[in-house]
Amino acid sequence: MNAEPERKFGVVVVGVGRAGSVRIRDLRNPHASSAFLNLIGFVSRRELGNIDEVQQISLENALSSPEVEVAYICSESSSHEDYIRQFLNAGKHVLVEYPMTLSWEAAQDLWKLAEQKGKVLHEEHVELLMEEFAFLKKEVVGKDLLKGSLLFTAGPLEEERFGFPAFSGISRLTWLVSLFGELSLISATLEERKEDQHMKMTVCLETENKRPLTWIEEKGPGLKRNRHLSFHFKSGSLENMPNVGVNKNIFLKDQNIFVQKLLGQFSEKELAAEKKRILHCLWLAEEIQKYCYSKKCTVALRG
Repeated sequence: MNAEPERKFGVVVVGVGRAGSVRIRDLRNPHASSAFLNLIGFVSRRELGNIDEVQQISLENALSSPEVEVAYICSESSSHEDYIRQFLNAGKHVLVEYPMTLSWEAAQDLWKLAEQKGKVLHEEHVELLMEEFAFLKKEVVGKDLLKGSLLFTAGPLEEERFGFPAFSGISRLTWLVSLFGELSLISATLEERKEDQHMKMTVCLETENKRPLTWIEEKGPGLKRNRHLSFHFKSGSLENMPNVGVNKNIFLKDQNIFVQKLLGQFSEKELAAEKKRILHCLWLAEEIQKYCYSKKCTVALRG
């Protein structure tokens, strides 16, 4: 990617919230990967005209324009599947913020569609580019896990827009799978007080070596965005995360990976391993959702 680009891929950004705004900023600034990309415009349901001299274009124009070769999907999670399908069918490469879809089956279908069209479908996972994850990866390598837990707290999030908590919190699940391998679902519970905008999801997972992992997502007013972790190994314990530095340019790092895929610089083996991990996490998220909903139905029926 250090060479001068022979051509630039025309890009449109769909959705201009936090992630979309960062994507536009990175595309406009001079970076190694940005040299291969040409920001043509953005798509939004709101009438915004332009943002920092970047023009708004209609979805129809973005889909039909031969200048647009790449779509960055940065909208709310509930809209991802439809946008991905439309842009792939229009013959565009797609970068999408996680989660790709709110359904494991839909994700499989979209990957098949991307392969049929010969296009790159890339799901962003900036959590794997964080300093904290790099630290954890070094800490756990070669160690025999006995048990572990990961608790994440944050403010309320609308399920209608961002999906069931196992999907909206899939970056935590991705951490656990990336650190400890594929996991099995043992049980899950969801406690909700909708009048207070409070929810707590508790998931019991198991590694292939039958080691227990507990994942908890708790969201509500006044809860600060924070991670609490505890991993116990035969050789010692890791309790909570030390200060390992500031996460710099993680969306730009993700863009670098995407451009490498556009340029064919990832091996088939690497792409297959990434796809397997992403689909496993989406499958787990859906199984957790099913488990929690079945428990709800059981309680309702008994009531």
